[in-house]
Amino acid sequence: MIGKIERIQAFAEVARRENFSAAARALNLSPPGITRLVAELERDLSVQLLVRTTRKVALTTAGRLYLDKVEDVLKNLRDADELVRAEQNQLAGHLRISAPLSFGQRYLATAVNRFRILHDKINITLTLDDSLADLLSDEFDMALRIAGPPKDQSAIWRKMSLMPRVLVAAPSYLSRRGTPHTPGDLKAHNCLGYAHAGEQPSWVLSKTRKTETVPPQAFCFSCNNGDLLADLAALGEGIALLPGFIVDDSINGGTLVEIMSDWAAPEIWLSAVYPPFEKLPAKVAVFTQFIEDAMADRGQVDLSTSPHKS
Repeated sequence: MIGKIERIQAFAEVARRENFSAAARALNLSPPGITRLVAELERDLSVQLLVRTTRKVALTTAGRLYLDKVEDVLKNLRDADELVRAEQNQLAGHLRISAPLSFGQRYLATAVNRFRILHDKINITLTLDDSLADLLSDEFDMALRIAGPPKDQSAIWRKMSLMPRVLVAAPSYLSRRGTPHTPGDLKAHNCLGYAHAGEQPSWVLSKTRKTETVPPQAFCFSCNNGDLLADLAALGEGIALLPGFIVDDSINGGTLVEIMSDWAAPEIWLSAVYPPFEKLPAKVAVFTQFIEDAMADRGQVDLSTSPHKS
């Protein structure tokens, strides 16, 4: 079946033009090339489709029957080509997005509402999940992620907004257990770590040129949802390292206190991550830019302007 479509296209073009040379020019092929394709099709079918004379080319009875059937096939192929080109370039159709639960609950209702007002021909399916979606297997057009660079080397990613993280604990916990001042002090505390299933939570903290890692035994609890970790920390369960957008209100309200502010965790970003597209579909590109602009309006710091291969 390899090359069957090319052979059918060559045959149909010769049949329409009644001339091999004219058909070859139309398909940007050499005359020997188009002759070979038609001969291969006839050999595959074990049927003569065309009668060649010195003046023109004519269809046999079998050739006319075959042409009638394959014309519909070729038209469907042309229609399919036009459909996917339109899907690539038009701001319409179905957009499937994966995003973190905490971020989605805080920001995406308003953002999606505003986006749909501007682009009401784009239908959105949004899946909120703190696990890392497999974009190809799960058939997502894009994902919003809050993390460092993706581990998937085939992914395309675009930094959108820096998401600073802070170490926090409840005043009640600190009064009971004392306030740590260095990563080494955390060995004697209850650390609440963010981690996906099968992963070990890990904190790497830096100050000027000094970097220290909090050992695994310091973590008494881990889960893959920042809101739950923030709630446990507010209840006095321990110390959590979380993005500011999750704990800012609790800090302002006094239920959580920032600690060790002179120590910093590695940067994480809100990023758009895509399957390995040759070119971003228009609906994906416009949604990405919309979210990036929305985060800039919120003052979420320095934004990147171009996609990066990881």
